[in-house]
Amino acid sequence: MTVRHRVAVLALDGVMALDLGIPSQVFGCATDSAGHRLYETRICTPDGGPIRCSAGFAVQPDHGLDLLGWADTVIVPGIHREHLGTFAAGPAMAALRAAHTAGKRIMSICTGAFALAAAGLLDGRPAATHWAYADDFRARYPQIKLDAEVLFIDDGDVLTSAGVAAGLDLCLHVVRRDHGSEVANRAARRCVVAPWRDGGQAQFIERPLPAVGDASTAATRDWALARLGEPLDLDQLARHARMSVRTFTRRFREETGLSPGRWLTRQRVEHARHLLESTDLSIDQIAGRAGFGTAVSLRQHLRAAVGTAPLSYRRTFRTPA
Repeated sequence: MTVRHRVAVLALDGVMALDLGIPSQVFGCATDSAGHRLYETRICTPDGGPIRCSAGFAVQPDHGLDLLGWADTVIVPGIHREHLGTFAAGPAMAALRAAHTAGKRIMSICTGAFALAAAGLLDGRPAATHWAYADDFRARYPQIKLDAEVLFIDDGDVLTSAGVAAGLDLCLHVVRRDHGSEVANRAARRCVVAPWRDGGQAQFIERPLPAVGDASTAATRDWALARLGEPLDLDQLARHARMSVRTFTRRFREETGLSPGRWLTRQRVEHARHLLESTDLSIDQIAGRAGFGTAVSLRQHLRAAVGTAPLSYRRTFRTPA
């Protein structure tokens, strides 16, 4: 029998309706090859009673804060701006701190990061939240290393995400981290969403429209993805896009939220993970096909991305023949 990972979603006053449903949807679609669910998701409120969500209707949970003791992972969804300053103290914050101390994985979606910050769980850590609330977040919590350009941040035992749909990205990332790309991709297909989105939320921040005639880097990204095993540098990418290096770098970051180098490394790591999971190729062969050149380079980049070595990753996530 499959042992399900237990997820508690803590809904606070003013919870964002879409954010509240994301964990149940994504984790509910994560199954093994036999179709058995890998997660069990339940919802709670601070007193076990109904709360109003941002969409104007009430949410009636089945549980109170005792659910956090049951859970392996605790998630705080986004909260409407009117409620962001209302939970600096109280039993919910104490319960979040106790859950973290007990070794539970803690996550937030969108402005749920404000609750984690109020509980003191993000002090000195990197964190993400919706770009529109970045200035407010920095003013309230200057001790936190906010990155307003990424879709999510995985800091090990505490994970935070940007606005709304970035909660999908974060939950799929957690499924991928727990069970590998095959399970995460299957869950993404069930949810009819992309299993991995390039770049960060920088591409969604409001800014003036580009001048007429500014070209996209999309075709060059597709071209690079088909050549991950080849040596590619910034000059080659800019030349393919028919732009100067300066223009290409600026446009690329606007469209993806990443520098060309960081984006290329991320794609190579993802390709290497796929090959480790789905083939019997040697580590040297995978390093070559992914564009890392040597097993040493692959090992360094994979450990930086997912915290493990290629052979360990393969033993954990290799799809049985």
